[in-house]
Amino acid sequence: QVPLVESGGGLVQAGGSLRLSCAASVSSAIINDMGWYRQAPGQQRELVARIFRLGSTDYGDSAKGRFTISRDSAKNTVYLQMNILKPEDTAIYYCNVNTYTTNYWGQGTQVTVSS
Repeated sequence: QVPLVESGGGLVQAGGSLRLSCAASVSSAIINDMGWYRQAPGQQRELVARIFRLGSTDYGDSAKGRFTISRDSAKNTVYLQMNILKPEDTAIYYCNVNTYTTNYWGQGTQVTVSS
């Protein structure tokens, strides 16, 4: 069973919105934080946003004010609402889940923002 299943990527025009979802088949009891990273061609993978066990959040500079991370603990799912998308947001977005013993990565979902 794949630990993380991502969905919601796609093509959108600049100024538009997308919502990414990541369902984790990992026990919520051992999850420390869940989040999203992204990697553009030729660039290093960078933090977009993450949400910790008690609900606090952390955003990368590029996401502040435009993106919102949330989670549904009952569904063990983390969401990334992305608004006012810009062409520079184009990247592969990866879900990440940290437990106390293991760091899981999703397969990645492509987000393309056209100008």
